[in-house]
Amino acid sequence: MPVETINQESLYQIADLLGTTQIDEESIQQAVRQMLVAFGENPDREGLQKTPERVARMFRELLAGYRQDPIELINDAVFDVAYDEMVLVRDIEFYSMCEHHMLPFIGRAHVAYLPRGRVLGLSKIPRIVDMFARRIQVQERMTRQIAEFIQELLHPLGVGVVVEGLHLCATMRGVMKHDARMTTSAMLGYFRKNPATRQEFLENISRGSEPMF
Repeated sequence: MPVETINQESLYQIADLLGTTQIDEESIQQAVRQMLVAFGENPDREGLQKTPERVARMFRELLAGYRQDPIELINDAVFDVAYDEMVLVRDIEFYSMCEHHMLPFIGRAHVAYLPRGRVLGLSKIPRIVDMFARRIQVQERMTRQIAEFIQELLHPLGVGVVVEGLHLCATMRGVMKHDARMTTSAMLGYFRKNPATRQEFLENISRGSEPMF
C-alpha cells in the first residue's frame, strides 16, 4: 500500500520531529569546552584539544532520531497481506539518552501487532525503535511513542511493546544498583482488552530469552 495513503500529519505529530536537518555542533563544542574548564581541566592539553569536536559529532549520531523523517523511514514498506496472527519482533537492541542526567540507557525492545490487512516490512520496526530511542528520552515515553506510531501507521487490531532498560544514571551514580533493570510496556487494542492476547505476547518474549547483559 503506498505510503501516501497513510495519515502523514498524524505520523509527524507522534514522531514529534524538530523540523531541523542539523544540530548546532559549534554551540555544542563551545559548551563542552566550557564544561571542561568548569571541571578544572585544561581543554588545550593534548588529549582534550579535539574532545569538543568529537563530542559534537557523537551527539549528532546519538540524537539522530530527532531528524528522522518518518515517511522516508517507512518508504512504502506497508503491504496488503491477508494475515491476522500476531507479528512479533523481539530483542531489538537500542541505545538512548536519559533526559534527567544525560547519561545513556541501553536495552532491548519487543514489539508485536495484530494485523488488520496490512503488515510492515521487517526492518522497519527496529528503525522505528531507533527513531524514538536516539533522542533525549525517558523510557516510559519512548515505549508509548513506539506503540502509538505503529498504531497510527497500520491501524492494526492491537499493538504491544515491552522495553527493558539498563540506566547508567542508576548504576554509575546515585543508588549504584548495577543489577537493576527497568521494564515498561504499552498495550493498545486487543493487547490491552484481551488477556489471552497479552499473555501470548508476554510468553513469546520470555521464551528462550537470554540475559540482557
